[in-house]
Amino acid sequence: MLRYVLSALLCAASLSACAQPASPGKASATKPAAAAPAPAGVDQRVRAALAELDSDFKPDYIGAAPFAGFREAIVGGQVLYISDDGRYLIQAQPFDIQARQFAASEGLLAYRRDQLAKVPRSERIVFAPPNPKYTITVFTDIECGYCRKLHSQIDELNRQGIAVEYLAFPRMGLGSQDYKDMVSVWCASDRKQALTAAKSGKPITPKTCASSPVNMEYDLGQRLGVNGTPAIFGPDGMQLGGYLPPAQLRAALDKRASAASATAGGSR
Repeated sequence: MLRYVLSALLCAASLSACAQPASPGKASATKPAAAAPAPAGVDQRVRAALAELDSDFKPDYIGAAPFAGFREAIVGGQVLYISDDGRYLIQAQPFDIQARQFAASEGLLAYRRDQLAKVPRSERIVFAPPNPKYTITVFTDIECGYCRKLHSQIDELNRQGIAVEYLAFPRMGLGSQDYKDMVSVWCASDRKQALTAAKSGKPITPKTCASSPVNMEYDLGQRLGVNGTPAIFGPDGMQLGGYLPPAQLRAALDKRASAASATAGGSR
């Protein structure tokens, strides 16, 4: 029974997203407890351990893990956990049993927020109500059924006070028909209308433009570890999973905001 419970918890996100095909050569990879600062030399040992595995492993980020004895690193878009002595590597997202959610360190969340903030709003396709309560960033593609389902509920998401800012993630890869279609959407004079039409299965008028951000947004998604669509990121940088019904997504955002408020109150 325990095996099935764990499988259900750990697979929930992947079951509500369209997976990206595996690419060869890519490195696989309530509030979390505060981790103590790393002793001197730990980050250097982590870098050395990764280099010993593969000289091409260049971490984009190293910081405190959400549990003791390990450091958290992002390598090739994958989040890895390496023991402080550089001996052990874990390639799995930790699950906080007490909080009943995937764990992420404050450092990792800050890294994601910083990376996402570099995408200008003008390069996103935004569906927002007046004065939204929350703004989510969603890596999306056109062909994914779960992406289409999420977009079909965009009016309800807006009624729930949630603004949706789409970034392009053609999960079939650069050069695919999915990629070409997304370039056409992002190059359309009315991107919102073009995206809605494309997700409804209507023919897409081929377009190209020098200002298309699709390549850059796809690269960003890979660096953040996106491997399926939709990939939903909350305002704090937490990846909330794949498709969620509007009411459930609002509840998840309320829970994150409540936890952040409690933490801020307790630190005063």
